[in-house]
Amino acid sequence: MKSAAETYAALVVWSRKTTDLNSTLALLHWDLSTKTPAAGADYRSQVITTLVGIRHAHFTDPAIGEQLARVKSADFTADLHSSEAVNVREWIRSYEKAVKIPLELAKRSALITSQSRMVWERYRPENDWARFRPWLEQVVEIKREEADALGYSTEAYDALLDWYEPDATAASIEPKFQRLIPALVKILEAIQASGPPPGMSNTPYFPVEDQRAFATLAAEKVGYDFSAGRLDVSAHPFTTGIGPKDVRITTRYAEHDFNDAFFSVLHEVGHALYHQGLPLEHWGTPVCSPASLGLNESQSRMWENFVGR
Repeated sequence: MKSAAETYAALVVWSRKTTDLNSTLALLHWDLSTKTPAAGADYRSQVITTLVGIRHAHFTDPAIGEQLARVKSADFTADLHSSEAVNVREWIRSYEKAVKIPLELAKRSALITSQSRMVWERYRPENDWARFRPWLEQVVEIKREEADALGYSTEAYDALLDWYEPDATAASIEPKFQRLIPALVKILEAIQASGPPPGMSNTPYFPVEDQRAFATLAAEKVGYDFSAGRLDVSAHPFTTGIGPKDVRITTRYAEHDFNDAFFSVLHEVGHALYHQGLPLEHWGTPVCSPASLGLNESQSRMWENFVGR
């Protein structure tokens, strides 16, 4: 039998292969939202589904569970802040959740969510809710299946929320929103009563090329490394970490709305700076990944609002 150290080394190899698969999926999703011809979107969704199946089978291999059990209490995990302890803890957490999702469910979820996104992009400009609604209903239904497979004690959303914000529950978050509601309502009422800003009787016009140039300059000024990233156009702005020194952002431009692109670029740059600042010597393991979606979002909101506005 391998020693704990040898088993840990094997798990690092497994983790890095998983990350390679994740990087490939991220690139496919990025291309689907930015470059893929509309007629090729359905086949791209099939390719994504196939790769998700391969990743799921690789990640949930029963032999990995046995290896994780062998290193769970190894001496090198005693220091809870060590990279080894963090990796083992996060591997176990992710593995125990992933094995609860059947392979066919994982593949169906990948297919429906990728297809529905393309449908949303198709009908968004027309605000055609009726045509998108059946797709959203399918997404909600399959997410309920995932929640049932994962298990939960109070409500289904908790099972899904835990993927993104470990140990968070709807009950733990609700009081925070309750405290925000009165102030937000007052702000909204003040905006509604204020009328249009003075001097805005004419519709403003901001050429897209000028917006792109200014947004690029702003992104560079706050530290986004374009030698390790890109700025492209998509129906909804997003950030994706493809791999080491490849963190891409997108935005959308409106000729009569400067705020849409400018602030979304700063927002996505906040995400990208977090990704570009990860310790790349640990690439392929949990140590080199965002701690949670909440922490990730705090960086985007900081640059968009505290700095940008």
